Amino acid sequence: MKPTAKRIYKGLLWATLSSIVLHASYARTWTSADGSKTFEGELKAYDPEKGMVEVTLTTGRSMKFLQSVLSEADVAFLKENGALSANKSKAITGSIKALPDVLPDPDGKEADMSKPVQVFIMMGQSNMLGFGNPGPVKGVAAEKYPYLVDDAGNWNVRKDVRNVFFCMAQLKMNDWLNPENGNGSKKFGPEIGIGNYLGHAIDAPVLLLKSCVGNRALGWDLLPPSAVGTGANGGSYQGDSESSNRKVSEEAKAKNKGWYAGLQYDQDVGAAQQALKDLETYYPGAKKYEVAGFFWWQGNAEAGKGSIENYDKNLAFLFNDLKKDFNAPNAKFVCATLGEHDKSAPLSQKMFAFAESAEFKGKAAVFFTKPVANGGSSGSHYGGNGETYMNVGEGMGKAMVELLK
Repeated sequence: MKPTAKRIYKGLLWATLSSIVLHASYARTWTSADGSKTFEGELKAYDPEKGMVEVTLTTGRSMKFLQSVLSEADVAFLKENGALSANKSKAITGSIKALPDVLPDPDGKEADMSKPVQVFIMMGQSNMLGFGNPGPVKGVAAEKYPYLVDDAGNWNVRKDVRNVFFCMAQLKMNDWLNPENGNGSKKFGPEIGIGNYLGHAIDAPVLLLKSCVGNRALGWDLLPPSAVGTGANGGSYQGDSESSNRKVSEEAKAKNKGWYAGLQYDQDVGAAQQALKDLETYYPGAKKYEVAGFFWWQGNAEAGKGSIENYDKNLAFLFNDLKKDFNAPNAKFVCATLGEHDKSAPLSQKMFAFAESAEFKGKAAVFFTKPVANGGSSGSHYGGNGETYMNVGEGMGKAMVELLK
């Protein structure tokens, strides 16, 4: 019996896909309908009506094929997640407003809830947590941050940006964005500047979901799953976890009094994932969401763990693992340097090396903090200087908007 055109098509397709070695920053394993063949690829587009799938290979080449060539599990994945995953960038692209020199006051209106909530995960250590004092900022807001206050000098509230904060998996804040509700203790971090710029630019509901605690190192406490066992943490803790899926030995836990490489990553990411499972509690009226970006402000703890040398590698592991853990292949990443560091500082150099690498160019950005930081070093939390936290937040927010364009 002669092979049909459809069988020839399937054979050629799988021969082509299987012959390409992939090193994608975010890829999924796909399996043929008969289970005999697999390949790795990043979902680019999915049309559920036509059953057409498009994946992107690391060569930059895209391939389209019908879902009928895939396994039942792959088809189920596409029907449940495909349209959302493939269209994350499209949900942002085309709905980004140009940023004016001075932001206008928020209009006080609620967001269009027919659109998926655009979620931005915020992680790091104590400077991300925030120690900015709002009182002095209110005194200069009319001149420096006019969008923060109304004509009577009262705080404006953004009802299109939700501010949610977890610390050690404990909920500290869940409210609409304004400078007096930054972290639940009458202080704020970069979320106020970030949230106002994203809220203005994005024509959709915005959720800032911050999950962090102070004094945590990327090379140890926040070590991403993919970095475990690679030596990218400086080697000091290599092997404390038995594998990249966090099967941690009891010996490793006992040696470190219950801690293991990556525990804080697991806790912070886990708290954010749990919140998104109960979306409407944290964004009233929301039914769907898309994780559009990640913000990272951290670095003071690296010197004590000897992991500055590998900071760029660990940032790469972090970004890729966050995209995977939040099913966000098109998400962007913005980090900020420490306020007392020049661009020539080793930690700053590692951040820029990460963002300017071929893999992440156009997907990640660094905001250089020193020109806008006041009130002492980052280790002293800038003396609680609220303008520093506002300036850094604005800078990080603008950088994210540029990436999303």
